[in-house]
Amino acid sequence: MPANLTPDYLAAEKAFRQAKTTLEKIACLEEMLAVMPKHKGTDHLRADLRTKMAKLTQSLDKKTATQRASMMIEKAGAAQVAVIGPPNSGKSQIVAGLTKAQPVVAAYPYTTQAATPGMMAYENVQIQLIDTPPLGEAPPEWWVLNIIRRADGLLLVVDLSGDAASQLDALTTLLIEKRISLTPVTVVDEDSVVNYKRALAVANKADLDVGGSKFAALKKKCGDDLPAVAVTATGAGLEGLRPAVFNMLHIIRVYTKTPGGKPDMTDPIILAEGSQIEAAAAAVHKDFAQRLKYARIWGSGKFDGVMAKRDHVLQDGDIIELHA
Repeated sequence: MPANLTPDYLAAEKAFRQAKTTLEKIACLEEMLAVMPKHKGTDHLRADLRTKMAKLTQSLDKKTATQRASMMIEKAGAAQVAVIGPPNSGKSQIVAGLTKAQPVVAAYPYTTQAATPGMMAYENVQIQLIDTPPLGEAPPEWWVLNIIRRADGLLLVVDLSGDAASQLDALTTLLIEKRISLTPVTVVDEDSVVNYKRALAVANKADLDVGGSKFAALKKKCGDDLPAVAVTATGAGLEGLRPAVFNMLHIIRVYTKTPGGKPDMTDPIILAEGSQIEAAAAAVHKDFAQRLKYARIWGSGKFDGVMAKRDHVLQDGDIIELHA
C-alpha cells in the first residue's frame, strides 16, 4: 500500500536531512511522526522513524538529554492541559493564580521562554496546567508543538483589552496549520492527520471590557464547539475557571468500595465521559476486567446498590463495588 506522504511530512523530512544537531534531528523525526498519514502503508516507515529516534536519543550526552527532558513534561494528575496564547495575554498570571507554579510574570511580551507545569486543584482532583511560551508571529518551537499535541486539553487565552476575536483567529489558524482541530472530526481522509483537542477559550482582563461587549462578540465567534469564560487573572472570575476546565475535559470521577466497606471519596478513578464499568475495573487492575462478573452501583442506578453489568455507562460521582 503506498504511503501517500503529505507536503507537511516531506517538509519535515527535508528539514531532517538539513539538521545539524542531534536535538534538531529528533525534533524533525517527531514532526514527521506527528504529521504522517496513519494507515497500513506507513506502518513500516513509522517503525523505522521510531527506531532512528531511539538511537539518536541514546546518543545524547547527559547535558543535552537533560535539556530535552526539561522540554518533555510528563503527565500528572487527572489530565494535562496546555495553556497557550499571544504575548501579554496574561496566561502566566492565570497559571500562577490557579497553581503553586511560579512562571515569569511581567508587563512586557515574551517573558515565558520555557514550559512551566503546575497542579490546579478542583474539588478532589488535581489537573496539570502547563504555561507555554507565547505564540506570536514566529513559528512555535518543535517542543511547544509537542506539548500541545500531548496535552489532554488546551486553554486558549486571549486579551479582552485588545482585539480578542482576532487573537483567537490567529491561535486557531496556527493550530489548523499544524493539523490540530478544536472540533470533533467525523470523517478524515486517510492521507490526513487531524489531532483533535478539547479546548476552552479564556478571555482575560474582563475588568477592562466595560459592558462586556467584547466578550459577547468572542462567545458568538466561538459558537457551540468552543466554550468560553471571562476572567481577570488578578482575581475576579478566576475561581470559576476551575470547574470550567474540569467540564471542558469531559472526564468523570468514580469511587470504589469493598463489600461492607465505605468508599474512599478522596481518591477517585478518572475516566473519560461515557466509560463503562469494565473500564473502571481495568483501571483497578488490568486483569480485573477479564474476571469481572458484575458490579453494584450507587449513584446513577435507579436504586442504591443495584446490580449492573460490565457495559453499564458510569456517571461522575458513581460508587461501584466490583465482584469477580
